Amino acid sequence: MQGNFGYSLSGQMPITEVLGPRVKNSLILASAAIIIGIPTALILGIITALWRDKFPDIIISTIAIFSMTIPEFISATLLILVVAIWLEWLPGIVIVSTDATFLELLPNIILPVIAIAMIMTAHMARMVRSSVIQVMASDYVQMAILKGVPYWKMVFKHVLPNALLPAINVVALTIAWLLGGVVVTEVVFNYPGLGRLVIESISNRDLPVVQALAIILASIYVSINLIADLMTLMLNPRLKSMQIRK
Repeated sequence: MQGNFGYSLSGQMPITEVLGPRVKNSLILASAAIIIGIPTALILGIITALWRDKFPDIIISTIAIFSMTIPEFISATLLILVVAIWLEWLPGIVIVSTDATFLELLPNIILPVIAIAMIMTAHMARMVRSSVIQVMASDYVQMAILKGVPYWKMVFKHVLPNALLPAINVVALTIAWLLGGVVVTEVVFNYPGLGRLVIESISNRDLPVVQALAIILASIYVSINLIADLMTLMLNPRLKSMQIRK
């Protein structure tokens, strides 16, 4: 309750000092993936829904399905092979120290961010597509079409605000997944984040660190989902009225 997690068995130092740099590194990785992935997913999901079964939808949906089904370690390894080894554009393995600055980490996080954002964007884009299609088929949208409401005005004023509400929970789950540390990606790229710390602590049988990580990651997961539920309740007045009736 006081935030005192004790001492690490392997490093003989306070666990808070062990976690500090790792939390910072995971936040940098997660923030970069969120900034890139979430807007991209929303745009692609809307495009595929509005042009359903047409060329943009077929291409984007096919790429999204492949991104969702390919395991993380395969996509990460292919990125290292193509971008780092064949093209020699970016470093394939993170070789900076755990307490490296943001500028030192920057060129090393590009490939991990791409590997994470591919999976995140694919899942969210598919969800947004389904939600927009469902709202487009609703009665009030069909009534707006019959009344002659301009198409793009109907889309932005009636369809998107209602279609994007379910995306809040998916975004929350994605953020919790990212902040919890993408273990496979961090291990493949040797990234010094929370995910790799979990594996290292389990390998070293450092039980106090494992316990501290479990508490922190569970707290992050629950807190973000609570915030998402409260935001959904605030943005959807119908849920408030349903709770009042109950």
